Amino acid sequence: MYIEAQSVSKEYATVRAVDKVSLVAQGGEILALLGPNGAGKSSLVRMLVGLTQPDEGAIIYRSAADGSAQSLATEAFGYLPEDRGLYLDRTIVDNLNYIARLRGLDKATAKQNIEHWLARFDLSERATEPMRQLSKGNQQKVQLIATLLHNPKLVILDEPFSGLDPVNQEFVLRVLEELRTAGTTVILSAHQMALVERMADKLMLMNKGKVIAQGSLPQVRQQLQTQQSLMVEFSTDVDAETVAQVPEVQAVESLDSRNYVLQCQDSVAPEALLVALQGCAPVVQFSRQQHSLHELYLQAVQS
Repeated sequence: MYIEAQSVSKEYATVRAVDKVSLVAQGGEILALLGPNGAGKSSLVRMLVGLTQPDEGAIIYRSAADGSAQSLATEAFGYLPEDRGLYLDRTIVDNLNYIARLRGLDKATAKQNIEHWLARFDLSERATEPMRQLSKGNQQKVQLIATLLHNPKLVILDEPFSGLDPVNQEFVLRVLEELRTAGTTVILSAHQMALVERMADKLMLMNKGKVIAQGSLPQVRQQLQTQQSLMVEFSTDVDAETVAQVPEVQAVESLDSRNYVLQCQDSVAPEALLVALQGCAPVVQFSRQQHSLHELYLQAVQS
């Protein structure tokens, strides 16, 4: 199964939470929705799983076999909501059995799947404990199990890393990669750009309901990056004013009298810049700095 959103919009009172957003998420890939609080990620996710309907545009679920449109059956998708919905006064296994029944699993299959996922998430020995006795991180792990219990073909996760320590964040990353390998369509929203950029096949960066960049990581970098940063080391002392006079250089940061960070338009060819810098003094080291996705996103939003 894959999912397609065609120019969807959603308004709440005077706020346009989602503004003409389009996406396609296919089987065997991970699509990450990124942005700060209020960017519109959760509003978009709620439309994708049918909890709310778009005011404009359409959301279409398609068969992986022939691309034909189809309805979204309960057993076909798993949804991790931003607001958790487990019963804190009941045990882990009670909660999971209840979810399994809602998803249409028979008792034998439910028992087998619950045991499998509890073992995977290192919670087997705590299966009979009430949810309220668990840490926030372990409650999140149970919620993730509830999402995956019925082996859905479409998995939509709203902030799956919330409450998890670094070790468990890494574990969830591995689980998501396994789902991708199995052909599952995975859509997730998150704040943790450094985590997501390591494993997402496609990214959608949002701000104030709008898409500001979309595509693979290299494509998103190209869309966001209007400037490039370059490190240069000269063999002798050079003052900053001399470096700043190089026509291609827009800004200069002095690390010391021989080392500088230069800001240039992304269209400037590094080879041409290097030739110009050699006119200041012999260059012994010259390299391009790679901005993190987080840094590029902040630059785009602040501009």
